[in-house]
Amino acid sequence: MKNYKDIMNVAVVNFKVDAGQKENNLRRIDEFSVAAAKRGADLVVFPELSLTGYDYFIDDDISSEEKKAMAETIDGPACIHIAKTARKYGIYIVFGMAEVLGDSADKVYNSAVAIGPDGVIGSYKKIHPFDAENKFFTKGDAPFMFDTEWGPVSIGICYDTFQFPELMRHYVAKGSRLYLNPTAVIEEIPNAGSRQAFIDYYAPTLEYGVLCNTIFIASSNLTGFDDAHYFGGGSAVIGPKITPFFETNVNYYAGSEDNVQEGVSIATIDLSLAKRRLMDDSGAAGEPDYRPEVYKKFI
Repeated sequence: MKNYKDIMNVAVVNFKVDAGQKENNLRRIDEFSVAAAKRGADLVVFPELSLTGYDYFIDDDISSEEKKAMAETIDGPACIHIAKTARKYGIYIVFGMAEVLGDSADKVYNSAVAIGPDGVIGSYKKIHPFDAENKFFTKGDAPFMFDTEWGPVSIGICYDTFQFPELMRHYVAKGSRLYLNPTAVIEEIPNAGSRQAFIDYYAPTLEYGVLCNTIFIASSNLTGFDDAHYFGGGSAVIGPKITPFFETNVNYYAGSEDNVQEGVSIATIDLSLAKRRLMDDSGAAGEPDYRPEVYKKFI
């Protein structure tokens, strides 16, 4: 691995959208980014579809034409606006939006855009749209990492993270020590026990990602009512911690699975703890335990 920096300040945002109001949401993304930067953040992560809200794109009463009008290219006005803030404060900002490609207006993707001090870097297009998302969004077909002075940072969106561990494992194999999860996980208010049901789904899957991959995860969720749904918050930065044993354990460095309050949580993390043990070739085997050449034979 290259000689990357290890110590990094990462911020995640419990973000309450103004449903369908792109300009208001963009202003709030910008203001939260500035606030996080002033508190020392090197990277700020916002939730899935935070530019417009999530419910807008799964509402059957809203036409495809109206939804497409909400989508932008990554060189469009929203990204240009946020790029100015990223450049001014020397930070990385990742947020969710509906993305249309300049050469194909018929395809719209549920994307997470990465913007850095030098401008727009690129986007991850959600490979696994969830349920009703498939009525409007086109499936992405490629992983996405972006280079930083702390090494390659990887992105998956919500369902990608919670149900498809192959994606995170791929990134780890490629050298990522930090995985970003812009997400939109609902809490089924007002059903009895809904908060615990949210926690039982949301937290263990993220913690498993840390336990099996020995990396850091920054997960940013919507919170409060969007339009039809109430979202569960719980944005957090989690990762491995120092223990007297060989086994990996999990630590919450910022945020909490219980937190529904809108706001920013910031952690200083030490990426040297992200040992990516399954990719290590220094053990008794003399080669990594991870064996993709064997797994390919299963297909």
